[in-house]
Amino acid sequence: MNRILAETYPDAHCELDFGTPLELLVATILSAQCTDKRVNMVTPTLFAKYPTVEDYAAADRGEVETIIRSTGFFRAKTNSIIGMAQAVCERYGGVVPKRLKDLVTLPGVGRKTANVVLGNAFGVPGLTVDTHFQRLVRRFGWTEESDPVKIEHFVGELIPKREWTVFSHRLIWHGRRICHARRPACGVCPLAALCPSYGAGPTDHENAQKLVRPGPFS
Repeated sequence: MNRILAETYPDAHCELDFGTPLELLVATILSAQCTDKRVNMVTPTLFAKYPTVEDYAAADRGEVETIIRSTGFFRAKTNSIIGMAQAVCERYGGVVPKRLKDLVTLPGVGRKTANVVLGNAFGVPGLTVDTHFQRLVRRFGWTEESDPVKIEHFVGELIPKREWTVFSHRLIWHGRRICHARRPACGVCPLAALCPSYGAGPTDHENAQKLVRPGPFS
């Protein structure tokens, strides 16, 4: 199934726009309960106003909230961004750490966010177990686990470590484009012959094709 996904999505990549590890960390915090498309609309202004971690650490809370308001939960996200930046300055000399165990100590940063940053900014393999990832591995019958950490460790045993980051992108792209939560486009799914959940959505090509959502993604 991984090989088929690789053939289907040869260009799979992180759909958050960023130039530095700090920018990706901030963008990933903003992406909680928000589309990547919306985050990418907000971050150019945010990144221009706060180019360094010190800038975020000293930022005016109201100004940050105004910029990121449209991403939702803007007060909590502002707390996380400013708190994260202050912690990076205090504990890591103003440099975003490159280790999972360090990243997850930062405000607003869990394993999912940490793995996004590690895999895409630092080239350290990581599995990004978001809602799409969880839904698909259960739908594929790989596991019945619902705990993200257990899913991460289980799938990590199935997929070669060097592919963890790109596999995460393939799975997320498939979940966004074809294998939707409510009505998966089973009739056009490249994994149909291997998927035990085939039939959860329309199986005829015409109706299934109407459900396909092309990227780049929202």
